[in-house]
Amino acid sequence: MRVLVVGAGAVGGYFGGRLLEKGVDVTFLVRERRKKQLQERGLVIHSVHGDAVLSPKLLVTGEQAEPFDVVIFSNKAYHLPEAIRDAKPYVGEATMILPLLNGMAHMDMLWKEFGKDNVLGGLCFIETTLNEHGEIVQTSASHDVRFGEWSGERTERVLALEQLFSGCKARFRLSEHIEIDMWNKYLFIATMSGVTTLFRAPIGPIRSGEYGQEIVDGLLREIAAVMQAHGAPLTEEMVDQQLAQLNKIEAAMKSSMQRDMEKGQLIEADHLQGYLLSLAKQYEIETPLLKVVYHNLEIYKKRA
Repeated sequence: MRVLVVGAGAVGGYFGGRLLEKGVDVTFLVRERRKKQLQERGLVIHSVHGDAVLSPKLLVTGEQAEPFDVVIFSNKAYHLPEAIRDAKPYVGEATMILPLLNGMAHMDMLWKEFGKDNVLGGLCFIETTLNEHGEIVQTSASHDVRFGEWSGERTERVLALEQLFSGCKARFRLSEHIEIDMWNKYLFIATMSGVTTLFRAPIGPIRSGEYGQEIVDGLLREIAAVMQAHGAPLTEEMVDQQLAQLNKIEAAMKSSMQRDMEKGQLIEADHLQGYLLSLAKQYEIETPLLKVVYHNLEIYKKRA
């Protein structure tokens, strides 16, 4: 199978690099500036799971190429429209689309552009960034991808993907309940990014303060209520499990959105918290903590 990774940033570069390291036929769709950087330095991965320096195949937006078997979207949500535009010439009738974006708002856009049958569900768990040289720095124990058919079926094509992904230095796992997995992650990351950006602190000091547990729990349950009203397959047990996870993760852990804010970069506020607020309004659900979180993000966006 031929795999196209849209972009070669912190997430796509890492997982695409791990597949390339295994020997998978991987090409990265990049802009001229990133192409030059990768040609000069290679695709460099610094990771707690092992370093690598790779020489990837590169495709510059607009160049001719045959359709790929798999196209992986790992870009930030605010770049999705242009990523779709850039990738479209390389998508055929049988191409599988695997998104690794946060949240859920992107699914409607991908379904509309590529057809629901072509788009798999997907997500990833990883803490990674690019350093000043464009090298990938990966620091978390987690470097996981989950993927699967929206229906949960173990189709021939996802079993072939499972085989393709197996044996590389990252954990790719076929899921039979990818929709549940994605909503669960969305609940976790919307809460985690919400409180860490609001207080400009890692999760530890937030949850250990006098009102920390009340705030974290309150925001989590507001978000869960909105998701459940929208029909998300989240049980109360799952919500409790996400709270337990937030209380268990390392005290020094920051959200990727918080790290982006610290660098003065764009953030996914509209795709994550903003989308939830639009659903809350639609279902007439009061979300005072979520409004505070989003207002804080809006202030940052105006200053950035």
